[in-house]
Amino acid sequence: MKKHSLRLSVLATVTVVVGGFMSSGNAGLAQAGDGASARHSDDGACSNRTLRGKYAFTIEGSFVDAPVALPLRGVAMTNFDGRGNLTQVDHVVFNGTPPPVDWTPATGTYSINSDCTGQAEIIIPGSPFSPVILRLVVGNNGNEIRTVVSKPGYVVTSTATKVDQSK
Repeated sequence: MKKHSLRLSVLATVTVVVGGFMSSGNAGLAQAGDGASARHSDDGACSNRTLRGKYAFTIEGSFVDAPVALPLRGVAMTNFDGRGNLTQVDHVVFNGTPPPVDWTPATGTYSINSDCTGQAEIIIPGSPFSPVILRLVVGNNGNEIRTVVSKPGYVVTSTATKVDQSK
């Protein structure tokens, strides 16, 4: 039972990061963009530059790679740099238990396709469940993001709103 509790505690920490993201692709993803403030290319398509600034995420789902599905709920604040890199902190409650660290830090990469779909990868230092792989869609001119974890054992989604939409 103690071993199972430790596994769930570590999993909770990893899952928290999932919301942020909610937010990351493979470590080797190409990083596009020159840091310019434009959100779209001249033809209106999305790119890595579409995501720039802070986004507040709500995370919901379950870890289903257990005898019984275990619920999780959380929030994350993710900062996208417009060039394919992100940083975040998150707080995820796993099966009714708060995480061992109040705000779990993470870093990652993301890649946005011209059709506003994309992928992200979140790296949680020291976690055996890292990386967290996400698929995402960007909407409302880069002011909203929706994600799903694309990794066996998880049924987790998140939604985000840009914190300051004037940028």
